[in-house]
Formats: sequence, C-alpha cells, structure tokens
Amino acid sequence: MLRQLEHLVALARERHFARADACHVSQPSLSAAIRKLEHELGVPIVRGGRRFEGPTPEGKRVLLSGHRILAECDALRQDLSTMRSSLSGVLRVGTIPTSLTPATLLTTPFCERHPHARVTPESLSSREIMRRPAEFELDIALTYVDHEELGAVRTVPLCEKRYLLPTPENGELADRPRVRWAEAATVPLCLLGSQLRNRRILDGFCAAAGASVVPAIEPDTVSGLSAHVAARRWSSVISHAWPHMSGVPPGMRVVPLENPARPPQIGLVLADRDPVPLSSAFGDARVCPPG
Repeated sequence: MLRQLEHLVALARERHFARADACHVSQPSLSAAIRKLEHELGVPIVRGGRRFEGPTPEGKRVLLSGHRILAECDALRQDLSTMRSSLSGVLRVGTIPTSLTPATLLTTPFCERHPHARVTPESLSSREIMRRPAEFELDIALTYVDHEELGAVRTVPLCEKRYLLPTPENGELADRPRVRWAEAATVPLCLLGSQLRNRRILDGFCAAAGASVVPAIEPDTVSGLSAHVAARRWSSVISHAWPHMSGVPPGMRVVPLENPARPPQIGLVLADRDPVPLSSAFGDARVCPPG
C-alpha cells in the first residue's frame, strides 16, 4: 500500500495522469495502482476516471493520511540509517578519581556524536587502570600517562596537570598571587590518601622543594576531600579543573601553586590491540579536559 500511496500523492501533486514520470511509472501502471488502492480501501478516491478531476471526499481523507504515513516512513528510514552508521554498544571507561568530573568533557560530546552508544565511567586507582585495559576489563581509561610503567597499552596525551591551593580566605596564604610548594606544606592540609597516585605526586613536589607533608585529614575519595574543604578549616591541593567543574566553596579562596618542573601528563589509555569502534572513536578526542 505504501507504493500506491506514493502514486496517489504524486498524482494529487501533478493533477494529471499523463505526468506519470513524476512517480517513475507508466500512465497505465499509475491508473492500476489507484484502482487497486480504491479496491483495498473500498472507497472511490479520485474523480474523473482516466481524466483526473481531483480527489473524492474519501480521497481527500486518504490523501491526508497518505502524506502523514509517508512522512513517518521517511523519518523511520532516516532513523534506521542513523542507527546503521552510528556506533552502538557499551564503552567501559576507567578514570582516576581526580579526573572523574573533568571526564564529562569527553563523555558528553562522545554520547552526543553517538546517541546509540552508552558509557559506563568508573573511578579507579591508577594501579587498577594499569591492569584492567590489558585484561579486557576496560575499553579505555583517563589517567596519568607518564611517571609510571603502564604496560602493554597505547596512550593519547591530552594535557598537563596544573595545581591550585584552596585555602580559607582568612588564612596566611589567601592573599598570595602564587604559592610555593614548600609554603603549601606548612598550612593545615586535607589531602587524598597516599594510596592514590595523585597524593604520591604531590608528596614528590613537596620533597623536591625540601618540605614534607603531614595532612591533618586524609580522605580516600574526592567527595570526602570536597566535603572537608567546604568546612573552611583546611587547605588542599586540587587540579585547575576543580573550580570550573565544582565551584569554590564560600569562605575559601583559590591560589595558584607554582608550576612543577615536570608536571604530570593526563591522557587516554587504550589496550595495545586493534581497537573496537567505540574506544577508537573515543580515542579521537583532541580537546584537553582541564584536569
């Protein structure tokens, strides 16, 4: 019936059987298609026999429905075509805790480009991320791509990590234009635990400046760190993405820390094998997430 509706719509548009080329069929075939449609629906559709004089009242109703049905069919074909050309499936993404929020700058555009794909981000330590891609438990990861042996993986560097010191606005360092690592080590601190790569990196920067770090609070999650920083009693060290993604708590001021000699590199990690389409597409990212 779809083909017959297409013929009817073309006939109504051209208003003449002789212009059969409008729907790429001969005039006799067009007339036969209209008669068949009338027979299937049990109503007269056109007036005038072989000389088209317009649709009957019933034909107008059929024509109206025909336009709607054909439009819906076109939309369905386009949707199915999109599904065939679009990626689908589940992309398993691991990310170090301090980059879980900035990772949205990659996952959101990916989902917009590939609406039939799903992403499952998971917060993992850098040690876990070193293991899982090679064992097919992750498709791709966002982590440090230097300073540690990553094993049999491929990396896509995205950006260097820079650091800020959130500190109470009435604290001794709040009015500084920039803070040195040795100075940051002297104020009451809340830092992530030493089991995380982020903390080991910060300890190394302070040690290089001749200082040691003894935090008052050592939460094991970024959310725990955020809650304690919001209490306005401790300073901390965060990536430069934090204020953009989470805001600055009231009563706190954020001061840049001096740039380390070798800032850590954040990037994408993929298993060293022929990539599946999903991880390959995610690996095409070139926009650096600020983190």
